[in-house]
Amino acid sequence: QVQLVESGGGSVQPGGSLTLSCKASERPLDYYVIGWFRQAPGKEREGVSALNKNDDSSWYSDSVKGRFAMSRDRTKGTVYLQMNNLKSEDTAVYYCAATTLGFGPELVQFSCSYNIWGQGTQVTVSS
Repeated sequence: QVQLVESGGGSVQPGGSLTLSCKASERPLDYYVIGWFRQAPGKEREGVSALNKNDDSSWYSDSVKGRFAMSRDRTKGTVYLQMNNLKSEDTAVYYCAATTLGFGPELVQFSCSYNIWGQGTQVTVSS
């Protein structure tokens, strides 16, 4: 079973930036649609963004559109989530997830579309 490992979380002031990384333990992520989700205390897990496996087309939730960007480095088998202009409401545990299902907003924004998950990395935005 492929395992995903996230890294790059931490604490940052409002307006700051962080880059999260997601890498698979056994095979490159090229075979998967990759999604990023987050879960804040007391809230449900929500889809943040997703990246298609073939053409790297992307989807972003309205709450992060224009501030977050996903990218893929195929030479390193790693997917990144660049987070800019961070806000306190971005504070959450961030998870990357993988699926071989198709790509489209009707699929990628829902956690049930993914069957492989990382352990999560904490992002805290606070002054």
